[in-house]
Amino acid sequence: MESLERLRRRFDSFEDLQSVVRTMKTLAAVNIHHYEQAVRALSVYYRTVELGLHVVLRDLQWQPRRPLPPGAPAGAVVFGSDHGLCGRFNEDVSEHAVEAFAQRGRPRVLAVGARVAYRLEIAGFEIDDTLTVAGSAAGITACVQKVLVVIDGWRAEGIERVDLVFGRHLSSSAYAPVTQQLMPVDFSAFRDLESEPWGSKVIPTYSMGRDALLAALLRQYFFVAVFRASAESLASETGARLMAMQAAEKNLGERQVELGTALRRARQDQITAELLDLVAGYELASGA
Repeated sequence: MESLERLRRRFDSFEDLQSVVRTMKTLAAVNIHHYEQAVRALSVYYRTVELGLHVVLRDLQWQPRRPLPPGAPAGAVVFGSDHGLCGRFNEDVSEHAVEAFAQRGRPRVLAVGARVAYRLEIAGFEIDDTLTVAGSAAGITACVQKVLVVIDGWRAEGIERVDLVFGRHLSSSAYAPVTQQLMPVDFSAFRDLESEPWGSKVIPTYSMGRDALLAALLRQYFFVAVFRASAESLASETGARLMAMQAAEKNLGERQVELGTALRRARQDQITAELLDLVAGYELASGA
């Protein structure tokens, strides 16, 4: 049985650990709210870009792009985390990437997050580069710009297909790893919007040159797609961390109750032993 002093130290350590867990849980709850706001705002902006591409492509005569051959050079941007204590988030994303590219061959990989980069290296992927995950919603833009620079470099080297792999945020406690094709752009998806009713009575049109407008919209489309993937990944990571901290807090609470019971029992045993010593000493003195 553990000594009373050791039990006291363990009980105090659990109290300190609980304080840390509560702080991390509070920070996760605040951050996930900011990331969810970013995701919602990007949804509206993405819809605007989507409708703009629909208007530009509506009366454009074009031929469907030939599918890329299975062995064509490809790239993948995989979003994970730099820090742990977020459950199986990085494992889930990396395992999804392995399954997604099992039939197409291993792509060149840009990892956003040191933890997911490590998991992908274990799985046999060669990592071109690893970027630091944005530390806040305000830092997502800088991260996205770095990702786009790498993608431009890949395009210059002849890579035509680029996929985004990230955790899609479903709720504060749920996410699902997904793969989204960034390049080549599926223009048919924007033309299919023709079947949807327009939001006003005014027929949509534009005044600037078609090529210049299409190029500007595509730049915005790439930016928004990468930004959205980054924001959803951050929201998913934070949600996973929040769930992990809630589970840790519950486990610590249960363990602290057990330690408290053991501490009280040890105190009682010490008091009982001291009383028995007193009684034995009294009886010994009385007999003498």
